[in-house]
Amino acid sequence: MLVREVMTRPVVTAGPDTPIRAAAALLTGRGFTALPVVDGDGELVGIVTEADLLRDRVRHDARSMPAEELATIPPSRVGEVMTTQVLTVTPTTDVADVVARMRALGIRSVPVVRAGAGLVGIVSRRDVLATFARTDSAIAAEVRHRLAAYAGPGRWGVAVQGGQVTLRDALADPAEEHPASVVAASVRGVLHVQVLPVEP
Repeated sequence: MLVREVMTRPVVTAGPDTPIRAAAALLTGRGFTALPVVDGDGELVGIVTEADLLRDRVRHDARSMPAEELATIPPSRVGEVMTTQVLTVTPTTDVADVVARMRALGIRSVPVVRAGAGLVGIVSRRDVLATFARTDSAIAAEVRHRLAAYAGPGRWGVAVQGGQVTLRDALADPAEEHPASVVAASVRGVLHVQVLPVEP
């Protein structure tokens, strides 16, 4: 799968001057874990996560707080807490590569940018996990649709069980097995593709 097939769009963003309270409301109200931060021209300048918004905001109880901490003013704007070194991907990045980077860096969301267009989406762990929640019937319908567009309707038999796709070519042409497998494997939720001989 490619990022463009799973990413969330349009993207909800914040600006560097967005109040932290407003950004927190966006995250909690929409179930997001991070917001891309853009400047006045719409250019990506950072990302702000749940952890960033919590930074220096959860204070000790006033009854036990040291006087110097009580006098400290916590950050109030997104620009004060956002991360400016942002990992980005493109719409054509392979989802497997994105997941590997997320795991290695311990991050949950990655902004998606396209040359000349800037920020076009965001891909999160939840977006990727949602592909595994697709029903076999939905996967089979999309595989059939894509194979019909590729080779004409009715040529390929399609069966799906637990995300595992089995294809049968009515014309039994070995040269078409690999292209058909690639088409089927690009469908969200497909875990594996095998091509079997047509049943007698």
